[in-house]
Amino acid sequence: MPVPLAPYPSPPAPATYAPPPSGTRNQLVCSGCSNLLLYPAGATSVCCAVCNAVTAVPPPGTEMAQLVCGGCHTLLMYIHGATSVQCSCCHTVNLALEVNQVAHVNCGNCSVLLMYQYGARTVKCAVCNFVSSVGAATSISE
Repeated sequence: MPVPLAPYPSPPAPATYAPPPSGTRNQLVCSGCSNLLLYPAGATSVCCAVCNAVTAVPPPGTEMAQLVCGGCHTLLMYIHGATSVQCSCCHTVNLALEVNQVAHVNCGNCSVLLMYQYGARTVKCAVCNFVSSVGAATSISE
């Protein structure tokens, strides 16, 4: 005697992703591991799901700035106007300079564009470690 077969169950309806309304989620860089954290408007702190570090949320309207760490090249976020920023990954203290406090020069060895603080006499290339004299036609190697 044949056994009746039950029909395959119908697949569940696919979940639809509805992005949150604009302006209800903000972004912040984790103070422990530098991951990007999303948080709802009005939050005062955010706990990272990766490293469990609690990062304070700056007050609304606070202007933020970014720089790349000179030690490990991690992107750092900080409150605009700070004079220095300590990297949470390698603990390097980075100078946070305003745009009008820096100058640019090409490396005397590999021609990479370098940024340096006004008043510096030399600048060392992070790519090839060549030390270029600033404002002079000659360069010195280390």
